Amino acid sequence: MPYTLVAPTQLTEEIKKSRFIVHAAPVLTTDQATQFIEQISDPMATHNCFAWKIGQQYRFHDDGEPTSTAGRPILSAIEGQDCDQIVIVVTRYFGGIKLGTGGLIRAYGGSANHCLQQAELIELIPRITVTFHCYYAEWPIIENRLKELDAIIEQQNFDEKGTNLIIAINKNNMHLLQTLISDITRGRVIINS
Repeated sequence: MPYTLVAPTQLTEEIKKSRFIVHAAPVLTTDQATQFIEQISDPMATHNCFAWKIGQQYRFHDDGEPTSTAGRPILSAIEGQDCDQIVIVVTRYFGGIKLGTGGLIRAYGGSANHCLQQAELIELIPRITVTFHCYYAEWPIIENRLKELDAIIEQQNFDEKGTNLIIAINKNNMHLLQTLISDITRGRVIINS
């Protein structure tokens, strides 16, 4: 199972007089990853290298370092820790000693790896999205039971009779949700996924 960060985290390492500052954060979209990179990148730094991974999408950038010596090792650290929905920016302030390609790979990949190792991670639970409508009288009972199923209410709109819901639920709990909704609504409500 893949993991993601509970909260943004930071780590600073000094390697042969160069300072490497690692910023990592959980992200759900490519726009969030881009915004984080823009926010964290320091224009006064020598390099701001990054990588992000969201499902099957990923991107990495060496920001002037030799090809595949910074961004790719950061991405490898993300994948090596079995992480997903994460962006990492490693900012380097050059200290005067050249590290060589092997040294750069170890420095960028290692600092990103150390950051993820010390961070608090949470398991990503694969969820599916379902929609349904229930009456106002049924909603309080359903709402309490959704918490027991670890369901997330993504959207809720009220109308004259009740509420329309879009819910994300662990796919392993889908059968329980269908049974629950059917029992509470006496078979009137059908869940659409």
